[in-house]
Amino acid sequence: MSQLKDYQNKYKHIHFRREDGVLEMRFHTNGGSLQWGLAPHAELPDAFYDLGRDRDNKVVIITGTGAEFSGPRVIPDNGNPLFATRPSATFTENLVSESRRLLMNLMDIEVPIVSAVNGPAWRHSEMPLLADIVLAADTAAFQDSAHFPGGLVPGDGVHVVYPMLLGVNRARYFLLTGQVIHAAQAKELGLVAEVLPPDQVLPRAWELARMIAARPEVLVRHTRAILVESIKRQLQEFLPLGLYNECLGLMDRPEPK
Repeated sequence: MSQLKDYQNKYKHIHFRREDGVLEMRFHTNGGSLQWGLAPHAELPDAFYDLGRDRDNKVVIITGTGAEFSGPRVIPDNGNPLFATRPSATFTENLVSESRRLLMNLMDIEVPIVSAVNGPAWRHSEMPLLADIVLAADTAAFQDSAHFPGGLVPGDGVHVVYPMLLGVNRARYFLLTGQVIHAAQAKELGLVAEVLPPDQVLPRAWELARMIAARPEVLVRHTRAILVESIKRQLQEFLPLGLYNECLGLMDRPEPK
């Protein structure tokens, strides 16, 4: 088991606060919007594991900082690909392990999760959509900018999550074209439950989280368990295959000099 004091100041890209059994997990980079990279990619799987072992957490809120939920947005063919050269086997194996734990440790959290999507999610946009309740600012948008448009196989979870949420044909279009789904359309498609002005998203998340946290703990935990089991099974089955295909797609990169 873990306690908040064990992990509250452990992570550079995550700020935690807890009230009334509700743990808010706010992603950031130097106090601004989260800029995705190797450091947050390494931190988030361990953070999800730590907070998931803390029985004092009754509900978890995940949110971002500033105008974006996660960035930077990858612009195709800008001459600066995410992987300009072929990564080593050791680096690749570690990245596969981190990527698997990123989503599986998120799904292994045993209490309900509320996403407060404060702005565009350009990177790992599937992550906030895996919450039990998804709220979005009217400025929010969802895109998989870093994979196929950015020269990578979309195999680290988006290939599982988006077909579940959008349907197979819409998801394939989304992943192959770099489509941007804005907040209002995301609600129409069932990706998010509520769209609110930016300054109301986090307070609404806290309102719902406190409502859930007030219910009996066993009821809450076991409701979460049955709601996520089918998602976890699909991730367990298809996430490893996607990750290995993503890594295979890097093998045509030039060797480092």
